[in-house]
Amino acid sequence: MTKKTVLITGGAGFLGSHLSDRMITEGYRVIAMDNLITGNIKNIEHLMKLKDFEFYHHDVSKFIHVPGELHYILHFASPASPIDYLRIPIQTLKVGSLGTHNCLGLAKAKGARILVASTSEVYGDPLVHPQNEDYWGNVNPVGPRGVYDEAKRFQEAITMAYHTFHGLETRIVRIFNTYGPRMRLDDGRVLPAFIGQAIRGEDLTVFGDGTQTRSFCYVSDLIEGIYRLLLSDYAYPVNIGNPDEITINQFGEEILKLTGVQQKLIHKPLPKDDPKQRQPDITKARQLLGWEPKINRAEGLKITYEYFKNLLNQSS
Repeated sequence: MTKKTVLITGGAGFLGSHLSDRMITEGYRVIAMDNLITGNIKNIEHLMKLKDFEFYHHDVSKFIHVPGELHYILHFASPASPIDYLRIPIQTLKVGSLGTHNCLGLAKAKGARILVASTSEVYGDPLVHPQNEDYWGNVNPVGPRGVYDEAKRFQEAITMAYHTFHGLETRIVRIFNTYGPRMRLDDGRVLPAFIGQAIRGEDLTVFGDGTQTRSFCYVSDLIEGIYRLLLSDYAYPVNIGNPDEITINQFGEEILKLTGVQQKLIHKPLPKDDPKQRQPDITKARQLLGWEPKINRAEGLKITYEYFKNLLNQSS
């Protein structure tokens, strides 16, 4: 029996590389595509020697050609941290619009099922808590974060248009804060920032008063949810994340305790349009996919901390 082929865009990124691992494990032939603007080839080096793995160095905002049969597309190409999408705002908008259009066109041409990676950022700075899939969001389209938020909102809209107009098999995952090995220490998000500062012996920078909340999902839990959604028959958006909510101040204290350093939390002004609350309502994922997170934060943080420590030891 010939293996089914899956294309993973953003395949050298944090989530894309973990998805590549999972799809190989599940017996698929994997083509990872990445222009390496935020991805890292090291994330997939261990797969390069496998006969069922191929890497295409390509920007999905340009026309995509993949020869032969294609059964699934996982569209994960996009900068995902504020530090990246504020640095490359136009590329962020293009990968969410042109890149998604190209992936949908390819899926249509190949008769493939496509799953697109959306984000909790489509909810903006939410006025509903926790956030469920029926909430339309509170987004500033012309604010600094608008380039990411609106790229993802457009991505959802064009994906649904292909589903309703062309009958394409589509899946949409709304990803909440995720962490784990292969995150970049310098990606600007709170978890790598805190761990990096702790390891370097610096005080931990909290933006705002630290009462804003986040909910952190360990990467293996997220990948499991995405895999189940891909194989489900549900076309509308599904939240995948960990509903265990924590304030940024509490999270900073957890990191200080984990790393055993004597540093303290220092406060700086909150960036514009930074969400005050972030917690997924995962009722839909539980009912439709039988999914919920299994790894608690203490366990996940320990693994992630060891990863970052090794990373810094190797580079020093």
